[in-house]
Amino acid sequence: MPDTTTDWRQLEDRYLMNTAKRLPVTVVRGEGTRLWDDAGKEYLDFLTGPSTVSLGHSHPVLLQALSEQAKALIHVTGTIPSIPQVKLARLLVENSCLDRAFFCNSGAEANEGAIKLARKWGKQRRNGAYEIICALNAFHGRTLATVTATGTEKYKAPFTPLPEGFVHVPFNDVEAIKRATTDKTAAVLLEPVQCEGGVNVPSDDYLRGVRRWCDEQGILLILDEVQTGIGRLGALFAYQLYGVEPDVMTLAKGMGSGVPIGAFLAKEHCSVLEPGDHGSTFGGNPLMTHAAYAVCKYIIDNDVPAQAAARGRYLERKLRGLEDRFPFIGEVRGKGLIWAMEFDREMAEEVVLACLAEGLIANNVRPTTLRFCPPLTVSEDEIDQAAAIVERVLARHG
Repeated sequence: MPDTTTDWRQLEDRYLMNTAKRLPVTVVRGEGTRLWDDAGKEYLDFLTGPSTVSLGHSHPVLLQALSEQAKALIHVTGTIPSIPQVKLARLLVENSCLDRAFFCNSGAEANEGAIKLARKWGKQRRNGAYEIICALNAFHGRTLATVTATGTEKYKAPFTPLPEGFVHVPFNDVEAIKRATTDKTAAVLLEPVQCEGGVNVPSDDYLRGVRRWCDEQGILLILDEVQTGIGRLGALFAYQLYGVEPDVMTLAKGMGSGVPIGAFLAKEHCSVLEPGDHGSTFGGNPLMTHAAYAVCKYIIDNDVPAQAAARGRYLERKLRGLEDRFPFIGEVRGKGLIWAMEFDREMAEEVVLACLAEGLIANNVRPTTLRFCPPLTVSEDEIDQAAAIVERVLARHG
């Protein structure tokens, strides 16, 4: 039974570092698209981590995998390969355009590894080139290198001086990438859709234009699919929707449906890391890779991305119906099962809190931007319920 006698919020304020503006709720249990707090109240989870709990909370496939592997082998040093690690690498390689994988614990670590790979490749293959072109409003992680690659100033400002070698240009602008390219450029690092930046969807030909430019210049294209990968946009990987192939791709979040795992994958021609170049104590351990293998295999075998695409179209129709009703909604944008509602004023946080009070968890990625990213397994009925809550909340703000 939930513990309703302890004031967990007070203890949180006392013992946890204040690194996030947390929602006023303490959840203790999850199943599918639903969460329950310590008082027994039920919520629809349209945030999922964000974009992390791909199969929904406590999916039987994940629970079984964790249980069976925990009884066999949880951890072993990275210098001893394990069967789950190899199985997951093979599954990802055989279902993508990449050739080799390295496993870590998070998306930030995956992007950090991809940056290191690109810099070594630049030293070896492009006369010492080390700069990486990134996009404004991007989000690539919280390590010093990845927060520098991130294109949002407020995340970087407290931690200067920052590592050199990152150049930022507007998103969805191929010509800006061309102008920024020099003989120091080793790679271009982009999210196929900017998720934390406000669910910014590029034009259909943007990534193809970037790919052509990278090929012409002999530089790498790195796609950060930490949020867009593993079915979120309606395909196993977002690059498949845009008709391009990256040289390097990073993954995390939905790959483990909630367990901490990340990966970066590379094509053979740029897989330049050698023994001693990179490592991770817990990355690729048997427990996490077996769990992620079970999740990814279930998603592939059951064509969950196609289901996500269908549910995404349904969610889009619901959100566009609200857009037609409320004039202060300036735009609805998204792809697959990640969508944003843009307001003409800074009201997103207020809407998030009002939705929470009515049993819906979403988040405000910008002061004017509300985001929805439910599990890939969300039902139409759950989308209806969520849309009804949003409609009631917005009606009070109209």
